[in-house]
Amino acid sequence: MTFPLESAAPSALGLDPRALERLRELIIRHIVDGRYPGAQIAIARRGRLALFTTIGDARLDPQRVVARDDTLWLLYWNTKVITACAVALLADHGALSLTDRVASYVPGFEVHGKRRITILELLTDQGGFLGAEVPPEAWNDHELLRRCVCDFALESTPTPASALAAIDALTRTDYRAFVRARATYWTAAVLIEGLTKTDYRAFIRENIIEPLGLADELFVGLPDSQQARAADLHEPSFDGARQIRRADENNAVFRRAGIPSSGGYGTARAMAAFYQMLVQGGTLAGVRLLSPRMVAYVIRDFTGDRVDNHTGMPMHRGLGPHSPGTAETIRGLGSLASARTFGDGSGGSSCCWGDPDSGVSFAYITNSRVPDPWHSTRVDLVSNLVHSAID
Repeated sequence: MTFPLESAAPSALGLDPRALERLRELIIRHIVDGRYPGAQIAIARRGRLALFTTIGDARLDPQRVVARDDTLWLLYWNTKVITACAVALLADHGALSLTDRVASYVPGFEVHGKRRITILELLTDQGGFLGAEVPPEAWNDHELLRRCVCDFALESTPTPASALAAIDALTRTDYRAFVRARATYWTAAVLIEGLTKTDYRAFIRENIIEPLGLADELFVGLPDSQQARAADLHEPSFDGARQIRRADENNAVFRRAGIPSSGGYGTARAMAAFYQMLVQGGTLAGVRLLSPRMVAYVIRDFTGDRVDNHTGMPMHRGLGPHSPGTAETIRGLGSLASARTFGDGSGGSSCCWGDPDSGVSFAYITNSRVPDPWHSTRVDLVSNLVHSAID
């Protein structure tokens, strides 16, 4: 399948090749130093692909496997941006309003005090069911999944979106209504299935991935036929001396499940193309997926300077991605980013973003979950090298 973005020299797209070479050198240094086994980066602008590079190893154990351009990398939290896009698509098509209550489409969700939670609150991480989880046996049992989601219990009171402006500065600094992404996006998956009567993974594939021409390089639910392309995920050993293979994600069951918050697989250039679609107001290679007004709504800052207690940062939540606003620090997007840049500094491993002011989209995906503070420091350096390359 032909990739939807034609390649062009960085200089032809107003990108400084010297800054991009410094980016590549930084990533090589990380790999040589043993920070992570491998990485893939991609940059797009003006509807064309300026850079696509694969470095290092996809697997280390039981034997070393060099990463290739067709290697598929675990996307972690950038999966949620794709799942949220599916909900936005349904809203764009008139199947729902984002200010509707979740319980209007998921009967039974209203129990345990969740009756008033709206789709907007859900996708901006304001639902209030902090830490709720879905057991692995529900990953492919859709009725059990629906029952698990309906049984989520509130641990904090959701803040109505209409009241956000009234929250004073003191409240913002101790805001505790953010949910963890897993619970949010399992709920979004059940919402999609309730509306479409289709497996959420099939809906995403048929209505987002395939129309964008990314079917060979982006998956929410990795089929068995593609498992051999998947990079293993690693983490530093206790003493930091080596990379060890994680147990939780490196198996066919996890990859096949397509966890809607954090279980997608793809290439960096597929993610750069996906974000390029958003940067270009919903269009990629002549295919319109979302309306410009819907994209503007998706990337809007709905939560302001309130701190996400999971990260300790004001995350400026949109519907899936977050943005830096004018905060001094924001994980993954770079301190040089414009206030309207949106994306996710994903799960200790990666970052992907789009900048509507410059038209640049960027994806940096690695195969190790590295803890903070090093993760946040390195994704800031990596993103800033891209920002500094923009003319």
